[in-house]
Amino acid sequence: MPASYAYLGPEGTFTEVALRTLPEAATRELVPMVSVPAALDAVRSGEAEAAFVPIENSVEGGITTTLDELVAGTPLMIYREVLLSITFALLVRPGTKLSEIKTVTAHPAAQPQVRNWMKTNLPQVIWESAASNADGARLVQEGRYDAAFAGEFAAARYGLVPLETGIHDAENAQTRFVLVGRPARPAAPTGTDKTSIVLWQRDDHPGGLRDLLDEFATRGVNLMLLQSRPTGAGIGNYCFCIDAEGHISDRRVAETLMGLKRICLQVRFLGSYPRADIGVEDAGAVLPGTSDDEFMAAADWVARCQDGRF
Repeated sequence: MPASYAYLGPEGTFTEVALRTLPEAATRELVPMVSVPAALDAVRSGEAEAAFVPIENSVEGGITTTLDELVAGTPLMIYREVLLSITFALLVRPGTKLSEIKTVTAHPAAQPQVRNWMKTNLPQVIWESAASNADGARLVQEGRYDAAFAGEFAAARYGLVPLETGIHDAENAQTRFVLVGRPARPAAPTGTDKTSIVLWQRDDHPGGLRDLLDEFATRGVNLMLLQSRPTGAGIGNYCFCIDAEGHISDRRVAETLMGLKRICLQVRFLGSYPRADIGVEDAGAVLPGTSDDEFMAAADWVARCQDGRF
């Protein structure tokens, strides 16, 4: 049997479309799961080699279900990311008119991306969340709801028709997906990588977040995402999910992680992996004083001082 990739199903999700853009997907058995937690649990239990799930969209930010699953439980690692442009279609059973729609469904992350369109075109419609956009289409097929926001490509799979297409409140909306597996050695750096971590502070004190950010700033490491998530230990208790430019093998990133490990209660490494938004030809130069050569030269100088060779 081929190795399997679990993904947020059922068939016909944006997640499946994004997953199929990975060359290795053609050599894997692709297994739809009912939820993001189910897909990630399949990896933790060894039932799947990896899971492919949404983690961020350009309209609403981080997908909290995915972030919370990566924050808690047995550690997992991100190995790849994919960006997919998102537009929705309003899928209905054949013969349904816009004026007849009373209920609509989709994944919760879809609502902020179609909210204004609904306000204009379906102001009295009741929204109900579904486990995924494709699952919403399935529920419309079964007669549970009148319409679903999903990819137009899902219509044929569920015997529906697209009543409206090209629906989006924000131009150029994108969703970011990640391939997640069990912890192992990160892939070699490409020159355009990002590193994902989760941080827990030792205590709550004035300037606590600044102390964390200083570890990045003093080493010239740029942040791409910073989001707080509740720890479940009570109001005001948060951890921080962070994406930073660079690879753990870069000296500036490695020393940043060492600095954070010293001052934080806990640091969870979620992986270093290639960025999907730029290619090597678009990579910017690192700040003066933060290249690997400059870090190594500084370490060599300290060693010479310790030996009395300065």
